[in-house]
This record gives sequence, C-alpha cells and structure tokens, in this order.
Amino acid sequence: MRHRTTNTPFLERGGFGLLAFVALVVFAFEIMPALRLLLTALAPGGSLDPGKALAALSGRSALKAAQATLETAFFSTLLAVPLGTAMALALGITDMRGRRLASFLFVLSVMISPQVIALAFLHLAGPASPILNTLGLAPEAGSANPMLGRGGIILVLGLHHAPLVYVVMSAGLKRIPLAVVEAARVDGARPLSIVIDHALPLLRPHLLGAGLLAFVAGIGNFGIPALLGAPVNYLTLPVLIYRRLSSFGTGMLGDVAALGLLVAVIAILCVAVSQILTRRGEVLLEEDAPLQPFWHLGRARAAGEVFVASVIALVLILPMLSLLTAALVPSYGMPLNLGTITLDNFAEVLTRQDATMRAFANSLAYAGGAAGLLAVLGIPMAYTLVRLAGPARIPMTALLETSYVLPGIVLAIACILLFLKPLPLIGLSLYATPSIIVFAYLARFLAVVLKPVLAGMAQIDVAQEEAATLDGAGLTRRLIDIVLPSLLPAAVAGGLMAFLLAFSELTVSALLWSAGTETIGVVLYSLEEAGLASQASAVAVVIVAVVTLAMLALHALGRYLPAGTLPWHCPTEGTAFSSGEPVRADPHAGAPRPAGARPVLSV
Repeated sequence: MRHRTTNTPFLERGGFGLLAFVALVVFAFEIMPALRLLLTALAPGGSLDPGKALAALSGRSALKAAQATLETAFFSTLLAVPLGTAMALALGITDMRGRRLASFLFVLSVMISPQVIALAFLHLAGPASPILNTLGLAPEAGSANPMLGRGGIILVLGLHHAPLVYVVMSAGLKRIPLAVVEAARVDGARPLSIVIDHALPLLRPHLLGAGLLAFVAGIGNFGIPALLGAPVNYLTLPVLIYRRLSSFGTGMLGDVAALGLLVAVIAILCVAVSQILTRRGEVLLEEDAPLQPFWHLGRARAAGEVFVASVIALVLILPMLSLLTAALVPSYGMPLNLGTITLDNFAEVLTRQDATMRAFANSLAYAGGAAGLLAVLGIPMAYTLVRLAGPARIPMTALLETSYVLPGIVLAIACILLFLKPLPLIGLSLYATPSIIVFAYLARFLAVVLKPVLAGMAQIDVAQEEAATLDGAGLTRRLIDIVLPSLLPAAVAGGLMAFLLAFSELTVSALLWSAGTETIGVVLYSLEEAGLASQASAVAVVIVAVVTLAMLALHALGRYLPAGTLPWHCPTEGTAFSSGEPVRADPHAGAPRPAGARPVLSV
C-alpha cells in the first residue's frame, strides 16, 4: 500500500541542500546570462538607454537582415510542415514496411549539424558539383550555384527542419486513443476519412506547435544562412551578428546584444505559444489503448514506400553522397572515377593538418566533457525537481529550458558579456579559454539531458524511498541505492544526446573560439571559406560518421529508457497487422485492441 507524504520529511534529511544546489544551477546557467544580455542591450553604458538599442535595431542593415530572417524562416516552415506531417502519418498509421529504419534515418538528418547539411547541398548543385560532373549533368561552367541565396536557404532549412515537425506530429499521433479509430470504423468510415475527419482535427494544436518550432529553428539557424547566404551578401540576423563581432570585436557588444535580444524575444514567444497549443491539444489516453497503425495500404503500399524512400533520399542520402563524392576527388569540381578517386583529403585532415586534428580533439573533449558533467548533474537535479521542488518545479523547469530555446548565437553573446571581464573574487577570466565554450555547452544542453532523466524519475515509486527512510537511510544513501540504478540509463542517454548535438555545432562556438580552442564546426566553416571544399567535405563525412555512431549507441539504449525518450521511436512493423486482419474492438476487453496483434513496442 502506498502512503502519501509531503516534501517535509525529505527536506529534514538534507533535501534543502539539493534544492539550493539546483537553484544555483538555474541562476548560473539560465538567469545570469539572460540578465547580462538584457542589461547590455538596454543599458549599454550602465544607465538605462533603450534609445541605443532602438537605433541598432532600426539601422538599414539590421532591418534588411530581419526581413531576410523572417522570410527564410516563414517560407521554410511552409515546406517543413507538410513534409514532416506527411512522414508522421505515413510512418505512424500505415502498414508500411521498414518504418523503424525510416524513422531513424529521417531524424538522423536533423541531428547532423546545419553547416554540414548546407555544405552537402552546396556541393550537390552548381557547375563544380563532383556528383553532377560524374553523372555528366553539371550546368555550364561559370553559371551560378542555385543553392546560394534566398531560395537555397529556404529549401535547405525546410528539408532540415521537416524532421522537427515529424517528431512533434508523431508525439501527437501517440496521444490519440485507439477508440477514436474504432468508433469511426463502426460507423463505416474509410481510413482516409478517419485521417481527415478525426485524426487531423485532434492534431491541429500539434500542427500549429510544430510549425512554430520550425519557424523558431529557422530564426536562430546560423550554419545554413552563413554558408548559403553570406557569399552573396544575403544576411540573416545571426549571420549579421557574427559578422559585426568578427569585424569590429567587443566594441560592437551593445549593438549585437540588442540584435540578439530581438532574436531571443521572437524565439521565446514562438516556443511559449507552441507549448500552450500543444498542451491544450493533449488527448487523454485510455489505458493500454494508444493509436496503432490502422491503414492497410494494400496495392498502394509500394507507392507509399517510394514516397518515404524519396524523402529520406532527398534529406539525407543524396546530400551525404554529395559530401562523399566531393571528399574523394583530389580537387573540388573534378568528376569521380577510378582515375580520380583518392583518400588524400581524409589523410590531410586527420593526420597532417594540425588545426583540424586539434579541432577534432577539442570537440571531443569539450562536447564529451560537457555531456559527462550534464549526465552527472542530471540525476540529482531530476530528483530535486520531482521530489523537492513542489510548486516551484514548473517555473524552474521552464527556466532550465531557456538556454536551449534561445538561438545559439544569442547564448554566445550572453557568455561573452558574462565572462569578458575577470570573475569577481576569483579574478580569473574565462574569455578566450576552453572553459567559456564548455560553460555554453552546459547551459545550452542541460535541458536535453534532463528530459529523459525527468521521465525516468517520474516512474520511480516514492514508496521505495519512504521504506528506506523508515529504515534510517539518509538522502545520500537513497540516491545511491534507489535513484541512481534506476536513472543511470536515462542519464547516459541524455549525455549521449548532448554529445551528439554539441560535437559539431557551430552556432555557439563561432563566437567563442580563440586560437587553439577552435572546434570542428569552426574548422569546417573556415575550410569552406578558404576554398578548400574537398577537405571541408572530408571533415563533414567524419562528422556524420561520429554522429551516426552516437545515434546508434542511443538506439541500443532505447529498450532501457522511458517511452518517448528518443524522438525516432515508432511502432514496430506488423504491430497492427500481424494477423493480416483489420483492427477491431474486442468485446470482452476494457480497451479495443487489434485482432491478434502483439503489444506496441518502442524501437
């Protein structure tokens, strides 16, 4: 029998120290950078002067960049939403084969850093494209690369962010009770009408939320506009901020803080509206009766599988082939054949270039160190938020997500402002040191690590801790004996996810690196800017290999994690059609189930 308790007994046994620790983490990683950014934007000279911020925002270059940011984010969202929604429906409600693999590959494309994707599409088109030259399809020499400029940015952003929409819509599908489908079938509805008349209306809040998230991702994206827009002087706000700081240094901090604040306000408002819409649209599940694949495609299954395969080829396989082709030729623009194929570019960046080898080592150290620290922090923080925070849990969790919601370029500005001067009392400055990059990674990816750990913590029965407390176990003993074994897989998974996202990122480190602390994302961008496209492609191929290995490791951990932790999870093939019969209600069961079907399993 479970006994109800309050937080007081835990606090009396040392819980207050944990609560204070989490409050300190929230203040250091979330509140302090945001306040410093706000202070510099609105009071650049130490006194309130919003006029300077308005002047920075109303300049011609700022207005032009704001227009470019909004239009690329908006039109790319118009591409990402229908594509991501179609994939969610295809992989979530049909009997298509290979759904697990397709889901994994589709989400893998968004886990690859934006600058790698931009580089892949840049090398895919144009007269110098190795893959087009190999096929004899390259445009005339001297013609412009169609990926450069507004249209290319919109296309690549839309394809890159479609998996974000897919993840949100797939989560929405899992919230629809199977009873909705059963009732519609009893009334004689066909699968298409069930989707249009029943599923899509229930998914409308998720659809709007997914669109807002794709829009926010487009607002804050740096890598794609930097590689595809900057060469033709089509600048978005993140690229303009980078250019101003790179060209004029810390003397422009007031202006770039104002620009960063504008980007942050847009992002936070959109994410807040998205969260409200998604939560309002939640559907209460009947126990053991979530939505299962119900559309038996029959002869149309092959066409559906061709559609899914074509989308994955467009967002992942074709860009990766483009990178590989560019990396295997001696010089960018040459066709790939038996006479030109070479591994010299890989040997150059992995064994001969000191800067590239140092960047790989730095990225492994910074991303791995931050991921390890976050995995360790995640367990006591999740315990504190679930067991000790009480009503403060909601605002504290919201604050912990702030740095992840903020575009990386904004967080980088906040870190510069925070650590440009020596720290009080200590007298040390973190600026231009590896510590400032690690701090930014800790702040940015803390929410990523906490998500699976919080989900695992919510499943631990408090009765186990109550029993241990009655036996005299203190807080430390309870954490080690009860909480740690249960949360360790989730913490490891969260750490791997943080490593996966941090390893090749460019948005944060582009402004924070200094001589000797460059990351692999920075080196990739520098190689492309220097015209060493084949070497940049070789670096990108290695990055993709590392990201893929990290995702496979996460996939292997999936069976030990709470449901919904990994975004590419989908029902196992054959779940709703293992008997070859349509879904029908069992009159002897409390919840409808598919005839002869196995339970729904995660990937």
